[in-house]
Formats: sequence, C-alpha cells, structure tokens
Amino acid sequence: MFIANLATAVHHVPAMAAWVVQEGQVGWDLVSLVKSMGILAKIVVIILFIMSGWSIGVMIDRWMAFSAARKQSRAFAPAVAGALRDGKIDEAIKVAERNKKSHLAKVVTAGLMEFKAHQDSPGEIPGETIEASKRALERTEAIVHAELKRGLGGLATIGSTAPFVGLFGTVVGILNAFKGISQEKATGLAAVAGGIAEALVTTAMGLLVAIPAVMMFNYLTGRVEAFDVEMDNSSSELVDYFLKRRSLRRS
Repeated sequence: MFIANLATAVHHVPAMAAWVVQEGQVGWDLVSLVKSMGILAKIVVIILFIMSGWSIGVMIDRWMAFSAARKQSRAFAPAVAGALRDGKIDEAIKVAERNKKSHLAKVVTAGLMEFKAHQDSPGEIPGETIEASKRALERTEAIVHAELKRGLGGLATIGSTAPFVGLFGTVVGILNAFKGISQEKATGLAAVAGGIAEALVTTAMGLLVAIPAVMMFNYLTGRVEAFDVEMDNSSSELVDYFLKRRSLRRS
C-alpha cells in the first residue's frame, strides 16, 4: 500500500514541478533575477558592486606593494650590511636609495642620513648624534607604517558593513514579497517571486563582498605587523652600529 502511494506521488512530481514553474513564471538565471528586482534592491546591488571593486583594488594595490617591499628588502639587507661593515656610510645610503620600495631601506636611509649630517657638523656631541638618529628612525617607522596600512581601514569597513548592506536588501525583498501577496490576493510563487529574488541576490552579494574582504584584511594586517617587526629590528641594529662607531672613535 505504501509503495503504491509512493509510486503514484513520484509519478506526479514532474507535473507538479511544471505547474509551479508555470504559475511562478520565474527565471532563476542571474539576468532574470536582476530584472525582477525593485529599484531599492538594485541600488543595494550597485552599492555592493562598488564596495567589491574598491576592496579588490585595495587587495591588488597592497599585494603589489608588499611583494615589492619584500623583494627589494631581501636584496637590500645583505648589500647595506656589507657596506656598513666596511664603514662606508655613503655607499650604504646609495644602496638604500636604489631600493626605494623597501620598507627597510626607507627606515635605514633616514637613520644613516641623520647620523651622517650630525657627524659632519663640527662640535657635535656624540650622544646627541645617536639621539637624533633614533628620533629620525622612529619618525620614519611611523610614516612607513602608515603607508603600509593605506587602504586597510577601508577594507575592514567593507568587510564589516557589506553583510548589513546585503541584509537591508534582504529586508526590502521580504517586504516586496508580502506586498506581492497583498496585491495578488494569493500566496502562490508568482506573488512572492520578485521579493524572493531580491532577498536571495542581495544576501548572496553581501556575503560574497564581505568574506574575501575580511580574509584579506586579516592577512594583510599580519603582513604589516611582520614588516613592523623587521623595521624595529633594523632600527635597533643600526643604533647599535652607531654606538660601536662612537666607541671606535673615542678609542
């Protein structure tokens, strides 16, 4: 008996599906979904597209900047270390200037130029020379840190707000679905199809924009923190080098 009823139900499934599609007259491809959306939902989608384009632009810009900084720093570090080991500060500055995209080169250049300027000044107290170089290093570190973080604030904002923008579109879609029910005086698929389309598309768009933005923000923030550690280490090593040179001069 159960098997017979199940077979009868399965037999009528294609007919039921055809009836639903015919009644709803819904095209579930992307173009049809967008066409069935209202003005507010389309505005939400446009805003999400703009947010997505902005976040992708920031991702590409930061990726290129960080890759260039990493590549040039790897070439810069051993070259400047060799020049300083030989006591050639001018040569070290030239090496740094050839690697302008390196975060290490920017910091080291500032320290070396400050140290050299104070060394060339007659009657300069050695202790003041070291302190001036430290301040130059700290200032440059802060500037480079701000440059490295450029755009990441916007990326974080997009990652945190995109789901809510999509949720607003979802609410608008649900309201339009209820509006369709009240206007059609029916509860069939045709009455709610437009609202369902808006809710689905805006929700999906919000998530698609937010998830990559949050993931890349966390990744890029980790890279910036690693660069900060490298700059701090380079600054400390450079100050130690200046102290050693002062000791050698005194002896």
